[in-house]
Amino acid sequence: MKDELKKIVIENFEPSSGNKFQSFQLTYQFFGKKLGTAPIILINHALTGNSLVCGKNGWWSEIVGIDKAIDLNEYTVLCINIPGNGFNENNFDHSIELNLGDIAHLFIKVLEKLKISKLYAIIGGSIGGCLSWEMIAIKNDIADKIIPIASDWKANDWLIANTFLQDRILENSRDPVGDARIHAMLFYRTPESLNQRFSRSKNIEKGIYNVESWLDHHAVKLHQRFSLNSYKFLNNLLRSTDITRDDLSLESKIKPSKSEIHIISVDSDIFFLPDEDKITTSRLKKQDVKIENHIIESTHGHDAFLIETKQISDIFTKILK
Repeated sequence: MKDELKKIVIENFEPSSGNKFQSFQLTYQFFGKKLGTAPIILINHALTGNSLVCGKNGWWSEIVGIDKAIDLNEYTVLCINIPGNGFNENNFDHSIELNLGDIAHLFIKVLEKLKISKLYAIIGGSIGGCLSWEMIAIKNDIADKIIPIASDWKANDWLIANTFLQDRILENSRDPVGDARIHAMLFYRTPESLNQRFSRSKNIEKGIYNVESWLDHHAVKLHQRFSLNSYKFLNNLLRSTDITRDDLSLESKIKPSKSEIHIISVDSDIFFLPDEDKITTSRLKKQDVKIENHIIESTHGHDAFLIETKQISDIFTKILK
């Protein structure tokens, strides 16, 4: 199946804020087998990601592809752009009050319009994993397998604190997108990861340390594909993660589901903490939820879900068999 970007309109959508909109346009891409001929996997992208999940420029091309862990010979892969992420998007109103639960409702409506009644799996990394939790909380029978990676079902105080600082940088810096990205890279990785990679080496040409050059590179790179408004909007979505925002418990939200839940944690993640996943797994196992916690061992921290492709592939092969 071709991977061209497609558009779909959700009409008369009312977010939880109570604001009403005549229509809401979302974009998405299909990869792999033709729709209706194979099990369907929805992959939810990360904060600065998009629907281009595989192929030459795909952000997960070592995981998704022909004869890869998510084999396009066997599955139909769908990736929907989180509205506001700026990927081939014009005139999105970033002042719209949406939380991540609203995005989950929108994604479910996209599935309905595509006449997809059941997914084989929902996979998501970082905010995409948070979104996966939101989707199963709304529609318990949405997929056979839910696979959130380096994420959580709620924004804890540590996450809220970091998004608060991101907001301050985005509001007050002379180079808001670049400086916010530099800060973000420091909690996406770990001290050990940076120390091992750079060893205090210097970029002689620039007269700075290589770690500084690397951070500056990521700042410039994000400028090329991400706007200030998009960054602010997605940052606020991230901090709004909470499937219990209606005051119902985690257990009451998830227990009715018959889905297998496979939480994938990174042992060195200092953004979404692996201990939180252990607590979630323990709580839901007590409710007889089919849930397992898989661990990626890495020095690289949160971004290990993009780096440790061999480990992730092995876990996916086991889960999706």
